[in-house]
Amino acid sequence: MSNMMAVLINGIAQLEYDRDKALTDYQLTYLDEMDKKMDAGINIDGESIESPELNQRIQFITANMLSAIKSDNEGMTSALCTYLATRLPDLKQIKVVEEGEDMTIDMVFDEEYKGQTSVSFTQH
Repeated sequence: MSNMMAVLINGIAQLEYDRDKALTDYQLTYLDEMDKKMDAGINIDGESIESPELNQRIQFITANMLSAIKSDNEGMTSALCTYLATRLPDLKQIKVVEEGEDMTIDMVFDEEYKGQTSVSFTQH
């Protein structure tokens, strides 16, 4: 059984997170600080939520992670991915499908991430 979690956008892996790698004390503290900040309230789709529960936090973190991926903010992307991987230990994949302005996000708990294979093409 794999301890990997992956974030895929339109079928292409953007992130692969290995839960077997131990987090430093600094990283664990940072994740706890994220929770403390969210305890004060979050904003999802223009709606202010004063005491977000886990699913709302996950929705908030996922949206911010996708924004960080698109803006090439590797540090924030890594922190948000780590948050999701640690707070949802059974999460295997986050599959995002974008079609124009529309986006669907599927949190996958029952399908191991297999990794992707690179294929090289030679020109003749």
